Amino acid sequence: MPVKKLITTKVGMTSSIDENGAFKAITLLKYDDHQVVSIKTTDNDGYDALVVGISKAKKLPKSILGQVKNSKIMPKMLKEFRLSNKDDSSDINVGSQITADVFSVGEKVHVRGLTKGKGWAGTIKRHNFHRGRKTHGGRSYRRVGSIGSMYPQHIFKGKKMAGQMGHTNVTIKNLEVALIDLDQRVIGLYGAVPGPRKGLIEIRGLK
Repeated sequence: MPVKKLITTKVGMTSSIDENGAFKAITLLKYDDHQVVSIKTTDNDGYDALVVGISKAKKLPKSILGQVKNSKIMPKMLKEFRLSNKDDSSDINVGSQITADVFSVGEKVHVRGLTKGKGWAGTIKRHNFHRGRKTHGGRSYRRVGSIGSMYPQHIFKGKKMAGQMGHTNVTIKNLEVALIDLDQRVIGLYGAVPGPRKGLIEIRGLK
């Protein structure tokens, strides 16, 4: 099985109507050049992986420049694609390109992305708490309420309270590939994926 991974950018959403007349939402993701910069092996590095240079840059920091000096490319970012026993990397060499043709329409994939940050949020917005009554002397409208007791005299970890909402890595599983356009370098998935427009989304095939 080929290495089924891509780092894409979220373009936006569109829709389609299937043969049964049902409306389906599609998220469009665009990918750039994926070129193998180096190959890590178990003997040398302790694990098998591909170091992939993504997109192109005019100038590189020294931390990346030292890693790509033998590949003669100028990638904007570097990502490691871990290889499993099912991945077939025998025909992959330094300089090989990875494109969306490793996927097929109708295939199930997992996607991972950084959700939109919502800032500091209270318990009603963050955890769907109910507000307090506004009649008969009620004063606790949007307060958290009791957060502990006399024992054990501290707040348990994971207690639902106000705090930072969003801006976390989320994986959406088993999304179906709706379309693949190799000329435009676009891949479409049925359903929604996390993150804003222009956010980075990782697509990987099922193991």
